[in-house]
Amino acid sequence: MSYLIPSEFVTKMVDAGESKIFMSTRDTLIRAYMAGAILALAAVFAVAITVQTNSPIFGAILFPVGFCMLYLLGFDLLTGVFVLTPLAWIDKRAGVTLSGVLRNWGLVFIGNFLGALTVAVMMSIVFTYGFSVEPDAVGKKLAGIGEARTLGYAKYGIAGWFTIFIRGMLCNWMVSTGVVGAMISTSVSGKVIAMWMPIMLFFGMTFEHSVVNMFLFPSGLIMGGNFSIADYFIWNEIPTVLGNLIGGLAFTGLTLYSTHIRTAPKRSFN
Repeated sequence: MSYLIPSEFVTKMVDAGESKIFMSTRDTLIRAYMAGAILALAAVFAVAITVQTNSPIFGAILFPVGFCMLYLLGFDLLTGVFVLTPLAWIDKRAGVTLSGVLRNWGLVFIGNFLGALTVAVMMSIVFTYGFSVEPDAVGKKLAGIGEARTLGYAKYGIAGWFTIFIRGMLCNWMVSTGVVGAMISTSVSGKVIAMWMPIMLFFGMTFEHSVVNMFLFPSGLIMGGNFSIADYFIWNEIPTVLGNLIGGLAFTGLTLYSTHIRTAPKRSFN
């Protein structure tokens, strides 16, 4: 049977979190680097489609191809380990510590960022013929995204920062649901379908994803976007990371764990 019942796939979530905590530094960085790079390629693919069709919905429909590729290949996103590794700690798996969880998060952040930055530089070369001409239409679009989603929030002050945080929460609610989707089926087609739906939703709603932004904003800066590195971190990456952490863990990880592993006592009718 290709579908796993919730108690089975939630156990797989805890097992996956445990394995990631004990993974070597080398493997953690390689898998995170490749995940960041592949997701960045999917992001520029979606932006290019949006520019070509003048319809963002087509970019949203096709963006999940990158997410599906990287999870089928066993690579790791920060948004995924935010949800999986704490479950192994909460479940009191032998040898799992809070410092181990934090170490995993730090390594995956570094790997994701380096992978996304590599693609940002490579695609910038493509968009400008090796920086010899002005950016093409896709490059200009990336520069505009960077400005709109930093300075566009900054002008609202704390309300703008809080808005990014909430959009980050909503994003990883859906993205982590996609991570779980990779575990609820034993067939490739089943995994892809289960992953595709929530990822399409998050991208179509333009929620804030920390790893996608690791590509969008460095790329936007290279393409001449009128914002700074400080703007990127203060008015996007930091609140997005915090929102991704809390949203994914609260709405996906803890809810599934609490009701399918740590279930409440059965009702009695006596």
